[in-house]
Amino acid sequence: MSSEAFRPFETALDQDTALRHLRDATAGADDGELFLERRRSEVLSFDDGRLKTASFDASEGFGLRAVRGETAGYAHSTTLEEKALKRAVATTRLAVGSGGGTMAEAPRATNRRLYTDADPMLGATFPAKVELLAEIDAYARGLDSSVVQVSASVAASLQEVAILRPEGTLVTDIRPMARLNVSVIVEKDGRRESGGAGGGGRVDLGGVIATDVWQGHVREALRIARVNLEAEAAPAGVMDVVLGPGWPGILLHEAIGHGLEGDFNRKGTSAFAGLLGKEVAARGVTVLDDGTIPDRRGSITVDDEGTPSQRNVLIEDGILVGYMQDRQNARLMGVAPTGNGRRESYAHAPMPRMTNTYMLSGDADPAAMVADLKDGIYAVGFGGGQVDITNGKFVFSCTEAYRVKNGTIGAPVKGATLIGDGPTALRQIRAIGNDMALDPGIGNCGKGGQWVPVGVGQPSLLIGGLTIGGAGG
Repeated sequence: MSSEAFRPFETALDQDTALRHLRDATAGADDGELFLERRRSEVLSFDDGRLKTASFDASEGFGLRAVRGETAGYAHSTTLEEKALKRAVATTRLAVGSGGGTMAEAPRATNRRLYTDADPMLGATFPAKVELLAEIDAYARGLDSSVVQVSASVAASLQEVAILRPEGTLVTDIRPMARLNVSVIVEKDGRRESGGAGGGGRVDLGGVIATDVWQGHVREALRIARVNLEAEAAPAGVMDVVLGPGWPGILLHEAIGHGLEGDFNRKGTSAFAGLLGKEVAARGVTVLDDGTIPDRRGSITVDDEGTPSQRNVLIEDGILVGYMQDRQNARLMGVAPTGNGRRESYAHAPMPRMTNTYMLSGDADPAAMVADLKDGIYAVGFGGGQVDITNGKFVFSCTEAYRVKNGTIGAPVKGATLIGDGPTALRQIRAIGNDMALDPGIGNCGKGGQWVPVGVGQPSLLIGGLTIGGAGG
């Protein structure tokens, strides 16, 4: 079922009036837009045998921006009214000053559609969602008597945007999102461990909560928890590491992806600044950011400035060939926007952000990569991490990892952290698997206080000489 169309210029603001105020705000500017948004979201969470929370949120508002050189004026309001827009104009004019700018060309138009415009919240009734969560709880406990706690949540949202530009172009997009998460805690001989799984994307809720899908997530969460029950203390030292495919691409996203965003490179604060055309990774390494993959969590038909998303090659066969750009940074760097201007909501100004960032497959057999490890770690899952953009240094915790000796996968290890820096890790990739996979649709990315949904992916990778932080020897 499609959502009732978001038509703010028919119900709240007159489009001609809004355009007149937008032109007042951007007179003498280099760029600018009026971003209007309506968002609805629903989250239900079930914990320890009962419904814990059920929330429904609705919001709408506008953000007005005027850009002159490196300066941007931004004002936003929850009220879609002319008087609020007039006040916003006065604020944004402060960035333009006496003007003198030349308005940038409008984004090219697109009729492409990457996802449904159906409201995912209508994919099941409220009682059906509660019943589903209770069924997940019962199913997990029935699989294993060691399960002592189950947590599950289902979330759905619909974001509708309209972007009006000074030359009169109006760009619209309807963005659904659905997600299911499951976490279990198991206990054995007084020891408790947890495991989690989930997935989603820009899809109708029905596919996310299908029986075979949620049961798969429950079994995977239970498998990880069982593995962790048998885990030993992780070793410490410098050793080779094999990363599994899919979600471990979060390390690529954090340690490398942020460093390839245009603003950090324009300002010279990225470890990759000034290295276009230079070899920054091992041969065979090709990294892309692609917002055009249908139904993926990080995909966007158009970005939050109205630029169509693209399949952007960032590193090609080890050579740095491009950065991710919004309109302002692209103009200041003398290149074209890449469809990466994103914002959390109407209350935030856009900036260069990733969409779906991943590395292409190589030709190595993943099993052979593990067999080549003499003494190392096979890391399959990751949790949180920290990265310093200026030098690419990272620290990531493993949620599922195994000790490997003489090519044989041994006991799982607990408390392992991977420590290194992105530029060095890229150069120390010794083998690239033929098994590239994308994550299941669970990624969020934070930058500058803003959060947006993203996707990651990679094939299995053999990386030499990473520092492993752990308690064992």
